[in-house]
Parts: sequence; structure tokens; C-alpha cells
Amino acid sequence: MAGDTLRIYVPNDTAARSVGADAVAAAIERTAGERGVAIEIVRNGSRGLYWLEPLVEVAVAGERVAYGPVTPDDVPGLFDAGFTTGGKHARHLGATEALPYLSGQTRLTFARAGLIAPSSLEDYREHEGYRGLEAALAMDTQAIVDVVKESGLRGRGGAGFPTGIKWQTVLDTPGTQKYVVCNADEGDSGTFADRMIMESDPFVLIEGMTIAGLAVGATQGYIYLRAEYPQAIRTMNTAIAAAEQAGYLGADVCGSGRAFHLEVREAAGAYICGEETSMLESLEGKRGMVRYRPPLPAVKGLFGAPTVVNNLTTLATVPIIFVRGGEFYRDFGTGRSRGTLTVQLAGNIKRGGLVEIAFGRTLREVLEDFGGGTATGRPIRAVQAGGPLGAYIPTSQFDTPLDYEAFAEIGAMLGHGGLVVFDDTVDMGQQARFAMEFCAIESCGKCTPCRVGAVRGVEVIDKILSGQDEAGNRELLEDLCGTMVDGSLCALGGMAPFPVLSVLKHFPEDLVAR
Repeated sequence: MAGDTLRIYVPNDTAARSVGADAVAAAIERTAGERGVAIEIVRNGSRGLYWLEPLVEVAVAGERVAYGPVTPDDVPGLFDAGFTTGGKHARHLGATEALPYLSGQTRLTFARAGLIAPSSLEDYREHEGYRGLEAALAMDTQAIVDVVKESGLRGRGGAGFPTGIKWQTVLDTPGTQKYVVCNADEGDSGTFADRMIMESDPFVLIEGMTIAGLAVGATQGYIYLRAEYPQAIRTMNTAIAAAEQAGYLGADVCGSGRAFHLEVREAAGAYICGEETSMLESLEGKRGMVRYRPPLPAVKGLFGAPTVVNNLTTLATVPIIFVRGGEFYRDFGTGRSRGTLTVQLAGNIKRGGLVEIAFGRTLREVLEDFGGGTATGRPIRAVQAGGPLGAYIPTSQFDTPLDYEAFAEIGAMLGHGGLVVFDDTVDMGQQARFAMEFCAIESCGKCTPCRVGAVRGVEVIDKILSGQDEAGNRELLEDLCGTMVDGSLCALGGMAPFPVLSVLKHFPEDLVAR
């Protein structure tokens, strides 16, 4: 290898760093220096194969060869085995793109994740970056919105509301100032897709938000980013500065005469601020509390102005739609669920990580083909989908397609795509209690059904578990859940009963006296 510079990729993703990626990068650099091997270490983002992190890749003859999980102690042996030319080693995995976990996916939103250096605008542009914005700049505002409508893109953060309809409302609402707000307050259990985009491909979010601004006539955007993601904050701010310097943001986007400015705002650390109106209150410097609706944020949002509020993954999907066309994106998926879904596998799972697939694959396929079953090797008993407010799904419903309407039919939700897996040792009675306790702790306190109902719910579950009038208290618990669902002001109180009701329905044997 003398005279040649070898590219070695070591992820700079938070998850990879938490298991020693920085030490692995330092060990590779040190060992290469000792052996006179000229290398360039590229700190890329994660591919999303988190059980294999740190996943080190070496560029060999036009393809990348993967090794993982790599520790600093493995590095001398890797050099001895000739890993700089793709040599065999105990950590050798083969060509990265050919790994079954990756080759079985349909990566559109996450096409560049782990492939490029996150802070490199040049790298981004070499991989179709900003082609979507170029296409949008050649259209008028209505045409941009029409492409999003044609794509069938729906919100990836909750109920799956059609993105194009939301944008159309903001476009049609008069206002001298309009905003685009990205909800990056990723607080659901088992979710990390937003963080992975920001740390692996930040420019795709910037590009998507810029297109949204052009579509509705907004000149200012904000990324409401949770303070618990310090690396994502640094990466996004670096990328925004680079985009501004290159003319992709600012008073004259790409010489078009149209303005769009973008800033990061750190979240306030409250789960309720993931709800869009609470987030807007927080952005305005107020306590995060739910607003009454109507009016909707699209009509009267941030500072009383028409505002596009979308989940990060939704906005990050916009560029590929403008590069390939709305019809291209719509051709993936099933029914009213078009395009791709980013599933995040967490909990008691053998192969935890991110999977992007077209809507329509079954829950069982994802858990078995990608997840490989439980980490403990025991049977799966339940999966919670959609965060801490999502229902616990029993094995009898694992053949349900990953589809918004199909999940709604079984009393569940896809939400942000997080799946938390439990094996057969789980105590579902305690999981029901946890769901109610979570709501009691995180409630903003504005409405009685949520503020009081969740506290009473914990008390009733405790009575059941202690053997106090089990039948009567189970009936009371169901009635209380109904009140919360029907009377709560937002989804926190309205959905907190879903996990409890799913336990009552599918795991009643666990909600009994201990």
C-alpha cells in the first residue's frame, strides 16, 4: 500500500461512539503510522446496524468491506490479517452493501446514512444532494405542493397525516410571515431515526426544510432538537453554517431571489414538547403546554403565523421525492401508506438497528428476518409499537402489515416506527402500570382527564396488583381509560390508555394480584 492513501470509515455516530468508536479510530491511526501505511480515516455516520458497532469499513477496489464489532484490541490483528485489502479476520463481514440486513432494505430517506461524511457538503452533493432543491426552484409554490401530494407522503411522527394537505393549508393561509418547524424532539422509547439522520446525513434535512419553505412561502425555519442529543446539535449547526456559506440558505437561496433561514433550537427536556402545539409554546419561550385546537398550527402556529410542523423523518424524505418524482415514491408501499417506513428495532432484540422498508411488510418479517428474534434467545411475547403510548402487540397479531390503517384496526399505531421487544419473562401487569405512571409524570397538567386520570390510573392498577377488589377495579380501570381517550386535550392523555387496554385485552393473566 505504500504511496497509496487508503480510506477507512469509522462511524462518528453517538451510538457507535458510546461503544468505543473513537478509541478504535485512534488505534487504527496509531497502528497505521507504526506500520507505514498511508490512510485517511473518514468519520462517517452509522449504517444502522447497531449490534455490530463500531462497524469499520475499508474501501477496497471500489467497494466497502465491513468489519465489526471492532475493539481497539482487534486493530493490530486486523492489520496482520490484511484488512486494508479486505483480508479475512474474525471480525470480517464481507461487502457492506451485500450484508443481508442492508440488502433486504429499500433505503430512500436513509440512502446516504453511513455512506458519506456528515459534515462534507461536497460528499452530499456527489450523492444526489441538492438535486431535489434544484428541481423545486424551477417550480412555482403550488407545483411544489402538488408533487408532495402526488407522492402520498404522510407524517412519520404520529398519526400519519398527509403532508401535502398540511402544506396546502399553510400555502393558502394569508400571512406576511410563515414558518417551517421541524419536530426533532425524539422522545419515544426505542426511537433513534431522527438522531441518525442528523448525525449521518444532516444536509438532507436542511434541503427538505428549504423545499418546504419554498412551497409555502416561509422564510424562516427552526429545528426543535432535544438537548439530550449534543452531537446532533453540533453536527446540524456545522451543516447549517456550510449550507449558508455555499448559498443554499440565506436571503438568496441559490440565486433564486427567494429567502430561507434556518436555526437550531434546543428542546426543553419535556416529553410533552413532542406534541406540536406544546413544542410551539416552548419555541416561543413559554412553558410547554398543549394549545386548544382549532386553530390548527397550519393556520395559526408559531408566533401566531401559519406554520408547517413536520417530523424530522418526514422532511428528510422530501428531497428524494423531488429527485425521483412523486410517482416514483408513491409506487412503494400499500393502500394509503405510501413510500417507505423507518423501523427502529430495540429492546430485547438480537439485531437492534434501523430498517427502512416499503410499507406492507409484516411485523413478523421485521422481527424475525431483520431482528433475528430476542437477544436472550427466548420467545417473543409482546412488542410495543409507536413509543410509550403505543399498544402492546401479542404474537397472534404479528402477521399484521406495517400500514397505518392495518395497525389502527388492531388498536395499535406505527407512530415514529419504534419497536420495543419483550421476551416471555416480561410482566405485562407492570408494563401497564409503567404506561400510566409515565403519563402521570409527563402530563403538562392542562386538562383534567390526563392530569388526574393518569394518577388515578396508577392507583387503580396498584389496587388490582395488591388484590383489592380485582374485578371491580378492572372495570373501573376500563372506564377510566375510556374517559381519558375521549376527554384528553392531546395524544398524551388520549393514548396513554392504549398500552393498558392492550394488556387488559391480550395479557389479562398478568393484571392480577401478586
